[in-house]
Amino acid sequence: MRPLASPEGVPVPSTAAAPHSPPPAFAARARAVAGSPIREILALTARPGVISFAGGLPAPELFDTEGLRAAYDAAFAVSASRALQYSTTEGAPELREAVAARATARGLETTADDVLITTGSQQALALITSTLVEPGDVVLVENPTYLAALQCFGMAGARVIPVPCDDQGIRPDALEEIVARERPKLLYSVPTFQNPTGRTLPGARRAAVAGIAAGRGLWLVEDDPYGDLRFEGAEVPWLAAHPGAEDRTALLGSFSKIMAPGLRLGWLRAPAALRRAAVVTKQAADLHTSTVDQLAAAHYLREVDLDAHVATVRTAYRARRDALLAGLGAALPAGSAWNRPEGGMFVWARLPEGHDATGLLKEAISRDVAFVPGAPFYTGTPDPRTLRLSFTTHTPEEIEEGLARLTQAAAASG
Repeated sequence: MRPLASPEGVPVPSTAAAPHSPPPAFAARARAVAGSPIREILALTARPGVISFAGGLPAPELFDTEGLRAAYDAAFAVSASRALQYSTTEGAPELREAVAARATARGLETTADDVLITTGSQQALALITSTLVEPGDVVLVENPTYLAALQCFGMAGARVIPVPCDDQGIRPDALEEIVARERPKLLYSVPTFQNPTGRTLPGARRAAVAGIAAGRGLWLVEDDPYGDLRFEGAEVPWLAAHPGAEDRTALLGSFSKIMAPGLRLGWLRAPAALRRAAVVTKQAADLHTSTVDQLAAAHYLREVDLDAHVATVRTAYRARRDALLAGLGAALPAGSAWNRPEGGMFVWARLPEGHDATGLLKEAISRDVAFVPGAPFYTGTPDPRTLRLSFTTHTPEEIEEGLARLTQAAAASG
């Protein structure tokens, strides 16, 4: 049988009897990094009637839907052609200026040129990781820490090492010793209302961390998605604002918790050289963040008192936190312990000896209530007795009902 020929007369091999070979394997990093157990739990609890303390989801009834709808209308009315067009990688100038003004008002002098707009603060973390971390580099994290950060560093091939923490966060003495021994590339921290523990690193410790970074030579990545959600206590300056941190801190922020997560708008404030490198990395990722979303957000920040809206959210979340704390003593097994965060979205709890949070979760889900076991948030050996409870999604009355169901689950789990 003669081989087929192309229109140009070049023979084309027949594939009729060609053997079938599988495609090449996935990259090692894709095979090595597991999916998020939190996302899997959220899928289990998506059915109607479930009261979930699992996801760190803002309360949808508190979204300013009318204000945001008007902001999108304005974005089209002012210039539909601009709203629907490609934009610059750095972000819309008016949104960068608004972010800079808010950062300056919180005590960190910032200009629009210091800011890169990102597709959520998670992208900002991915950009910084891609820019700084090579396979085998050491990355330090709090223990426990934000799960998606562990995934991000794992995808980069980093060697992730936990820094010992107490109920106030990073212990500077332990950090000093680990930095001297391991020579890390960066330290990743969520110092304010941390995910998953809800704890806040005190100002003196932040100053110590900044001094260690400056003296030992490492980058700092400060993730702050929750800082605006303070219910009580005094504001603590950003880690980035402390002497020694100025030339080495990437500060990540988000509009997800104070406007709406569906906007997928975050921002990165970083030293000039690092920011320029992150811009190039973003060009390889998505060219730029959605133009229409940026313009709508900029209009919203001009026309609406965001701080007044955030005050309303804080009031609601404080009541929900208090409702959760008031009922935990009856809902969890005797001997359990938990903290009292001054803001944010999470309470961190520990069951007594002999108990396991994953086992309790199975009983809880069967009773249409859920939380997140703490084990996935750890680097190294986890504490299986820990759990994270988010209080933001449900009303105090729903929280009370959820705790009643959790009480039954705890009794059944022994």
